Amino acid sequence: MKRFFISAFACPLVFAALALTGCKKDEPAPSQTGTVALAFEQTVGTAPLTLSTQTYTTPSGDQFRVSMFRQYISNVKFNKADGTTYAVPESYYLVDAAVSSSQEVTIKDVPVGDYTGVTFTIGVDSARNVSGVQKGALDPNNNMFWDWNSGYVFTKLEGYSPQSSTGGLVFHIGGFKSPNNTIRTVSPAFPSGTKLLVRNDHNPEIHYNVDVMKMFTGPNIVRFATLSNTMGGPNAVRVANNYTAGMFSVEHIHAN
Repeated sequence: MKRFFISAFACPLVFAALALTGCKKDEPAPSQTGTVALAFEQTVGTAPLTLSTQTYTTPSGDQFRVSMFRQYISNVKFNKADGTTYAVPESYYLVDAAVSSSQEVTIKDVPVGDYTGVTFTIGVDSARNVSGVQKGALDPNNNMFWDWNSGYVFTKLEGYSPQSSTGGLVFHIGGFKSPNNTIRTVSPAFPSGTKLLVRNDHNPEIHYNVDVMKMFTGPNIVRFATLSNTMGGPNAVRVANNYTAGMFSVEHIHAN
């Protein structure tokens, strides 16, 4: 009978090879998510929004200046052509014309894919209006909150107009209860033929134009001699219906 032996010198090499084979780890799969930035540029008609110093004129001939413009953007959803969506969890952002860093929102962990639109709410959903003291963008100390009964101010514009009986403008648009619910959801159209390409190796940006003039034009013409101050109620609904009709538009999508 023939016998086979493995030399003592060969054993370490054999065992080492077996050890390396048994311990080899699989390579990590590439990330299946990407990052998207939403950039908001405020304008008044065709002119950039300049706080306090620039005078603008409505199509009806009223002059005004803006000293404050703040707005909640929330409940962001990315939409595909097949009807599927990705809802960004805990997506509440306060965009302030006086704070440049707030005007670009970075959203991480968006599933890779080709998207045909983005939907978001102008304001804060009813559940969060009654959820008690919150943090971050929804912190009541941001001065965008009335009380637990009235909830958040969704859009806040303050300024001046010679047509106003007081000389001032105060448009605090909010309210989440019928019949004066001013929560509005919009899906500004992408430029024709354009898709948002989310990948794991580059960071696309959607650039939005936010036209403040749309608060005073559209379905309901606002004249400052008759309406210069509203804090919720039917007049706030009129203004919310105005800005739903075209305040936000997509200028372009930039892919890094």
